[in-house]
Amino acid sequence: MMWFIIILLAAIQGITEFLPISSSGHLVVVQELFRQFKQPLPESEILALDVVLHLGTLLAVVVFYWRRIWGLVVRDHRVIALLLVGSIPAGIIGIALKEQLENVFANLPAVGCLFFVTGAMLLWADRHPVGQATYRELGFGRALLIGLFQAFAILPGISRSGSTITAGLGAGLRRDEAAAFSFLLAIPAIAGAGLIEGLHRFKTPPDPTFAVMLAVGALVSFLVGLLALWWLVRWLEKGRLHWFAWWVFAMGAGVLLWQLF
Repeated sequence: MMWFIIILLAAIQGITEFLPISSSGHLVVVQELFRQFKQPLPESEILALDVVLHLGTLLAVVVFYWRRIWGLVVRDHRVIALLLVGSIPAGIIGIALKEQLENVFANLPAVGCLFFVTGAMLLWADRHPVGQATYRELGFGRALLIGLFQAFAILPGISRSGSTITAGLGAGLRRDEAAAFSFLLAIPAIAGAGLIEGLHRFKTPPDPTFAVMLAVGALVSFLVGLLALWWLVRWLEKGRLHWFAWWVFAMGAGVLLWQLF
């Protein structure tokens, strides 16, 4: 049963981290379902697994965008500064409001409502006129604005990729450039959160058997995440973001009905 739970959570993380449907929102819902059915994983192990699965999806971003990342290292140094500026809001809010955010993660009706916010953003983004700018042409003000949308996505039910791609399109970027900047911006966000949580959760080495499970979970989240990232970029280029909106609307309605009845 533990293997099933870990692989299921890894697959969900890999899919939802990149598709604009909120990985945190889905994991909150799934973990609550596990609690309802007396899941065998202790809370501490679920939190440790969450850290490792995020690192698996981080590796997927690095592999998918390795050419762009190499370009940042050798020539596009200004873009590194843009990414650092865009990372500031999430860093400040994540640290300053950590306890308040944990309360939101425990509030399923709030998560259900936030799914609707994600859906509304996706519908707006799909209908917004497509810009022609590249992320290299962004100013620091627009990079900070996209970073504010990323900080908003700390809330479960708000998609990080959906909100940052929406902000990028609103800033006049081409669809492929908005996606690329969104996921490059995810690297410091995921790495920073993973480092902070990892230092907190892994003060002592995990049990060898559980360590193997964590490694398998990371591999699954990496492979599924790589496929999901490819899928999102293709659908974004074809103007199909609204397809994901209907999914998050259904998730929001389902969560609210579950909590109501």
